[in-house]
Amino acid sequence: MQLQRYKKQFRLYALLILSVVTIACTVPSVPTALSQLLERNSIKVGTVYGAGTFYNGAGGPQGFEYELLAGFADYLGVTLDLYPFYSYDVMLQQLEEGNLDIVATGDAVTSNLQQRFDYGPAYQFVDQQLVFKAGTPRPRDIQALSSPIIAVSGSSQVHVLNALLNQSSTDVTSSKVITTEDSDSEELLQQVASGEISFTVADSNRLALQRRRYPSLAVAKTLNAKMPMAWAMPVNQDDSVKAAIIEYFGTVHQSGWFTVLEDKYFGHIRQFDYVDSRAFKNAAESILKQYQPLFKKYSGDLDWRLLAAMSYQESHWEPDAVSRTGVRGLMMLTLDTASDWDVSDRVDPEQSIRGGSRYFASLLSRIPARIGNPDRVWMAMAAYNIGMGHLEDARVLTERQGGNPDLWVDVKRRLPQLRQKKYYRTTRYGYARGDEAMQYVENIRRYYDSLVWLDEQNKI
Repeated sequence: MQLQRYKKQFRLYALLILSVVTIACTVPSVPTALSQLLERNSIKVGTVYGAGTFYNGAGGPQGFEYELLAGFADYLGVTLDLYPFYSYDVMLQQLEEGNLDIVATGDAVTSNLQQRFDYGPAYQFVDQQLVFKAGTPRPRDIQALSSPIIAVSGSSQVHVLNALLNQSSTDVTSSKVITTEDSDSEELLQQVASGEISFTVADSNRLALQRRRYPSLAVAKTLNAKMPMAWAMPVNQDDSVKAAIIEYFGTVHQSGWFTVLEDKYFGHIRQFDYVDSRAFKNAAESILKQYQPLFKKYSGDLDWRLLAAMSYQESHWEPDAVSRTGVRGLMMLTLDTASDWDVSDRVDPEQSIRGGSRYFASLLSRIPARIGNPDRVWMAMAAYNIGMGHLEDARVLTERQGGNPDLWVDVKRRLPQLRQKKYYRTTRYGYARGDEAMQYVENIRRYYDSLVWLDEQNKI
């Protein structure tokens, strides 16, 4: 697995750093917060449930914050004791009372919170956005909304709204802002999409994650831009844990692991197309069912939903689809590819799916075995679009430029160079529309995520 490779790189740095820390912590008269943490061999961390923070998925614990926290515990060589909370206020109170070592809220840092807690380095920046349902009147001024804004109690969104509405940070209930402990930020976005409430405020990370599921979510305006995300610590403790966190984030950035992790959760969803997302959701809930048995039948070792996502990107599940270059069918096969995989009728749904899945499996088998999932899958998809030769050219360019040719997040940055003369004239296979291949893969990743969610909701 690619993430494991990058974890190993920063563990080397950790051994050196922790050896210095251990020597420093041997002075019995000056115990530090970090030495106490290392002595008990565990770190107590608070977080909240959510798609971008922590949840128990089919494969075990998941979430961007969870993986960062697990990496930090691994970095220190201690056990991660994770305490998920339902309330920001309760969680932060536990941190103040010394029952937690750090808190990863998955929420932005506000000026109010900076007065209460100490913080590690900012590792992401998010925008706070006023969200409404597309098709309803777009709000222009939060001072003149027809309905109140609903926000999660204790969240950064409440602090932002209070500041904009000239309210004190403790006055969180008014005719313009209603706070709730009964719904989290993701549920409030769902309620906007369903029309149950008119407005909420969400950070750009959470909105990006939910828009692929609820494409009717629309942004009225950005209320606060580039707010930092960081881990909180008790304000009255020494700086030893903070120093370890700073070293950790420096190391994961230097090793490339943070970039891999960020791309895994957010790299393919930050661009949003309302019309495309809504059309896909409608097609998934209506058209897909007639082809679903075929995708399952011919998926082999692949997830059938991944194959279905590829097919939607290729043809929008239209069996008679024809491109400007003459490829045809649900899986958009060329004449040569169809011949290679015994497809006599490219517009026959079963033949097209069978041929496309076998062709894709053959591309997967040609990706070097050392490249782990999901990187090998994304690279094989790019090869399905532009050919294995051009993919290899992009990997060569990646290595020449100091990137990792076995890492999709690095290779995808070089794919657009295949249509730039100063680059493609140095490659073996020459010009290619590499930017289209990059977008092709990112689209499929979004469609696949949506299909997984729709399947879990029993909507397909």
